[in-house]
Amino acid sequence: MANAVLFDLDGTLLDTAPDLVAALNKVLAAIGEPQADYDHVCDFASHGAIGLLRRALGERLDEFDIGQLRQQFLDVYANDIASGTTLYPGIEALLIELDQRKVPWGIVTNKPGFLTDALLPHFPQFSQCQVVISGDTCGVAKPHPLPMTTAAEKIATATENILYIGDAERDMEAGNKVSMTTLLAMWGYIDSADQIADWQADGMIEHPTEILNWLK
Repeated sequence: MANAVLFDLDGTLLDTAPDLVAALNKVLAAIGEPQADYDHVCDFASHGAIGLLRRALGERLDEFDIGQLRQQFLDVYANDIASGTTLYPGIEALLIELDQRKVPWGIVTNKPGFLTDALLPHFPQFSQCQVVISGDTCGVAKPHPLPMTTAAEKIATATENILYIGDAERDMEAGNKVSMTTLLAMWGYIDSADQIADWQADGMIEHPTEILNWLK
């Protein structure tokens, strides 16, 4: 049983897909491409800018300057980062309970730091967050173990005593590499084609408050 909790951000704490897909469609319009269907692309919101662009454009993405298109996406998203983003149901109640129990918790995300830093202040529910590791904080991103071990050091907790909650295969892989207990957030961005049984999560949870059952 664990005594600290680390979370992924997009698709775990926050439903960021509305703003990510809006940014995607602005970029698609700018390059003369048709708008993406929300249901077709939303489950790729955890896969970053290139993942969303690839989902929308398919192989035609290779016809563009991918780096330039990614930067264009990030710039558009940064300009309107939180107008449609919401906490998932149950997250606020969970964080309140963690704070009342004095359970240390933090965030390990692959989102670039400048976007993480712009987004989090929109949600006062994160005021007690004890560590934030973004995709560029350590020079490497999940599934590399370094962001996980860095976060563990920041909250002064051994990795084997930490729960890590995420909605992507790389989240489970990163947590497992450092002996964290990994929980798959089934409310997140999981595509119907994803082979989640192969992700080696220690548990699959349908609601955030189930996390409390895994704590000491």
